[in-house]
Amino acid sequence: MQAAVRASGVTKVYGTGETAVRALGGVDVDFERGAFTAIMGPSGSGKSTLMHCLAGLDTVSAGRVFLGDTEVTGLGDGELTELRRERIGFVFQAFNLLPVLSARANMMLPMRLAGSTPSPQWMAEVVAKLGLTHRLDHLPHELSGGQQQRVAVARALLPQPDVVFADEPTGNLDSHSGTEVLGLLRTCVRETSQTVVMVTHDPVAASYADRVVLIADGLIAGDILRPTVDSVIASMRALGANDLAAVRR
Repeated sequence: MQAAVRASGVTKVYGTGETAVRALGGVDVDFERGAFTAIMGPSGSGKSTLMHCLAGLDTVSAGRVFLGDTEVTGLGDGELTELRRERIGFVFQAFNLLPVLSARANMMLPMRLAGSTPSPQWMAEVVAKLGLTHRLDHLPHELSGGQQQRVAVARALLPQPDVVFADEPTGNLDSHSGTEVLGLLRTCVRETSQTVVMVTHDPVAASYADRVVLIADGLIAGDILRPTVDSVIASMRALGANDLAAVRR
């Protein structure tokens, strides 16, 4: 397995003294290049903290994080900013689109801020794959929630990053739109060998992944290869999770 991103002995503690909270307790985990991996765990298990540390959005208290051969934990603020801009894509539960910019301008904004533009061929491929060809000149309020999230996915994919981190990407979507977005992420992995790491609490969302990494109490608690809705539910119940999303069959 060739790791796109990996954590080695990652510990994250918030606060000091008696009020200190250990969110991660020495995590060792690899995420395969060109694969779709979901991170799941009960509420407060550390899944979002792990993703934030992997993506360089939060510092670690101990341990090391690598993006390919680059040690993220060894970078300064300027280097981190450059790495996140050029090698990492983000898709969040909130679409984070600028309301005064068109879909086209929103999806190209990060690259333009970095002084670059996607090739016309790659732009056309991403836009077509996400079904946005006839929506490029629309403002966000003229788009459905699913279409807005597709714009956010396009924004993440256009720089051709090493990895796309998705944090509850279907959390604000209805079941139909959520299914569309998950299918599109799955397609990007299969057809362009994009690496996707997704945090979710939804067993249906996790079933789109190649692998589910389970986390509990800040520690890796297991793996599910070729997950199904039923296998995810069973594993989460074994961890004592009582916050599973409503299953959409």
